[in-house]
Amino acid sequence: MKKSTVIETLDSFEDEFDAERLIEKLLFVEKIKKGLKDVDEGKVLNYAEVKQKFFDK
Repeated sequence: MKKSTVIETLDSFEDEFDAERLIEKLLFVEKIKKGLKDVDEGKVLNYAEVKQKFFDK
């Protein structure tokens, strides 16, 4: 995670906030960025592949 992401996230909070909420939001942002990177790299399954993987066991 980049320092700029942490700073942007901190800037979105009020002056007083719960540290747990900050950590949860940082983890959420990190997971979203990883998901978008996976999409860009083609590391995804289409609907038919997902259906076959989970429903045709």
